[in-house]
Amino acid sequence: MQLRAQRDQREQRAKRLTRVLVGAAAVPVMLVAAGCSSDSGSDDGKDKAAEESAASSSASPSPTVKAAAYGKLPEPCSVVSKKTLDDLVPKGDSGKEGSSDDTATRASCSWDSLDDNGVKGSQFRWLSVSMLRFESDVTRGEGEKLAHDYYLKQLKDAQAAEGAKSLKTAPVSRTGNEASVVSYDLKKKEGTFKQQTVVTRAENVVVTVDFNGAGLAGDKTPDADDLVKDAQKAAKEAVAAVMKANDTSAGGKPSGTPSGTPAPSGSSSKAPSKDS
Repeated sequence: MQLRAQRDQREQRAKRLTRVLVGAAAVPVMLVAAGCSSDSGSDDGKDKAAEESAASSSASPSPTVKAAAYGKLPEPCSVVSKKTLDDLVPKGDSGKEGSSDDTATRASCSWDSLDDNGVKGSQFRWLSVSMLRFESDVTRGEGEKLAHDYYLKQLKDAQAAEGAKSLKTAPVSRTGNEASVVSYDLKKKEGTFKQQTVVTRAENVVVTVDFNGAGLAGDKTPDADDLVKDAQKAAKEAVAAVMKANDTSAGGKPSGTPSGTPAPSGSSSKAPSKDS
């Protein structure tokens, strides 16, 4: 009996040891499984964060700016008709084109004449047309706004001419989007020169027309009002040439102009006044 009882005790201890070993072996398996589950969750989180970041980037559009209306300039020495040149600079030579690194952005031409009347004196005339075109830029802004700022600067420069006398500034109608004329006298040893400067903006292009005349060697001084009308006529023709170079007609919309961009309205804005 005693032997049987000892045998039963040994069998029970063996069974308990087996259960302990089996339980201990199961623990690492659970830990491994838990570790895999944790790693999988971490990767999913990273992927989700990356997706959200990409979505956020695509939702933020790149900065844009309205395209400029005019993309080129006309040949500068052809912006004024031959008939107008015969009136403004009679017996004058062909135009002299100004130097420019980029004629699609900056261009100019000038003409002069001396109508010699012998002992009665002579009449001098000088005409200059310059054009500056502004591109739209994300950093600097729309070409039209840049041209407007330059238009105002040109007016101030004309009004600040050294030695100017009897200076007057007046708006010019039906010429581009905004236009003004600055008139004054300049007295030189040769005589009194009547200066007229017409500054006009057509969309993103600024046209500046300088026209002056003088009676030399005793000839009479030209009438300032006549010179103003002549300068305005040249400015209108130059603006029309800009429009034509960009495949537009008077009052029409430039080809390729974004929707909502107006063509030259023909109205003039009030210019800064500086009369003396």
